[in-house]
Amino acid sequence: MKKKKILSMVLTLSMATCILGGCGGTASKTSSMKEEKSMQESKAKTSSASQQSSESKTSTGEKEVLKFYHGYFHDKATWAPAAVMRDIYQKFADMHADGSVTFEPIALDGGSEQVVQIVTNEIAGGTFPDMVDFAGSALPLGAISQNLVYDMKDYIDSEGLKNKVGLNYTTNQLDGKIYTVHDQLFTMGLWYNEDAYKKAGASLPNTWKNYEDMQYAMDTLRKNSDKGTYAYSAGQGSIRLFNTYMGLLNKDYASSSLTSNIINSDEFAKAFKTVASMDQANGSANTSDNVGDFQADFQSGKCLTWLNGVWAAGALTDVKFKASPAVYPGNVSIANAGGGLTISAGLSEAKRALALEFVKYMTSDEVQKKIFLEVQANPCNSDLDLNALAKDNMSVEALAKACALANSATTVVSTTDSVWGGDVQTAIINKLIECSVDGADIDAKLAELKAELLALIG
Repeated sequence: MKKKKILSMVLTLSMATCILGGCGGTASKTSSMKEEKSMQESKAKTSSASQQSSESKTSTGEKEVLKFYHGYFHDKATWAPAAVMRDIYQKFADMHADGSVTFEPIALDGGSEQVVQIVTNEIAGGTFPDMVDFAGSALPLGAISQNLVYDMKDYIDSEGLKNKVGLNYTTNQLDGKIYTVHDQLFTMGLWYNEDAYKKAGASLPNTWKNYEDMQYAMDTLRKNSDKGTYAYSAGQGSIRLFNTYMGLLNKDYASSSLTSNIINSDEFAKAFKTVASMDQANGSANTSDNVGDFQADFQSGKCLTWLNGVWAAGALTDVKFKASPAVYPGNVSIANAGGGLTISAGLSEAKRALALEFVKYMTSDEVQKKIFLEVQANPCNSDLDLNALAKDNMSVEALAKACALANSATTVVSTTDSVWGGDVQTAIINKLIECSVDGADIDAKLAELKAELLALIG
């Protein structure tokens, strides 16, 4: 991991502060697969796709077309799971090729970020695309307040799909309505180099009852591990420490809308100062606002603890050490469905029926097994026995174990951005990055953060 220059970090943080108001719920969902694009290209493609979306609300000849926008554009060589998802979508299209409505999946080469941008543009005009997949990003509240999206709860209940949609049924239910269903769960614990831990004499994560235990283990790793290694992936990973520590100290605070009482609470201060102190001891060189940046370091044995989701299992099958999954101190994990398949409220009856059938298809046992085994993600369908599916399948054995640990944790919290908002999460990450610099005044940074958050919530 290359050490960040302090000037570069300050400039980055300044720019982040300038755009906080527009971050929405997607600020932290950066993928290591992100494509570099110029702003002009992105704007042009978003405008073109928005126009296509608008045109999709009419029929083609006598046959209507249901256009479904998603971000799985990557070729197989770049990211194999994207090709699997496209195959799943195309199979559904082929199954209904002779129906009265044509199902047309459209991969946007700006990824899920472009899906969000298209939706945002349409909401501003009082419309919504036929159907989209938010891939974990939050459904903009403007779509709900303007009655632009369809409530699927009655359909889910009538079709007996409660277990099929799993966590979506609770975390995505708003005032008794379900507007979005994500076919994969956003589930996070951590991954650690078990061989290095044992060699250094550090306590293993499954023994950590509190954050003091984790702090002591990180200190032991720094003291006794091989030269050139570091304890953990800080930065974006640090928000996960803060998030789970808040859940351990006060789950109600971690699960409620952010208020001045929470910001000024002892729990908030303790969680922030503890994680900030850990980050400072860990070193600013080992900090990044994208946890995916640590993949190569963890695979090579340089980073000893990777604070990443269960999906990272696929990147760890060929490492030369025992990479083990775990949850956070006190047996806390992070899991929420996030935004997913979302249907326009303005569809014809025939198009809506096909869209709902697609939701049923995507949460079916058959497709969910494929998502687990081939996409290597945590499926939403709670009827599946992941350990049974992973039996005699080395490629998903670690994934099944990671999912089981996270799903069965004593305390499960949602992501900070899904509860408090992406702008709040970004502000916390940025302050923790500032605290990682040797000599930074953590008390002063906490005071700055509290003032910033109080201004954000008004």
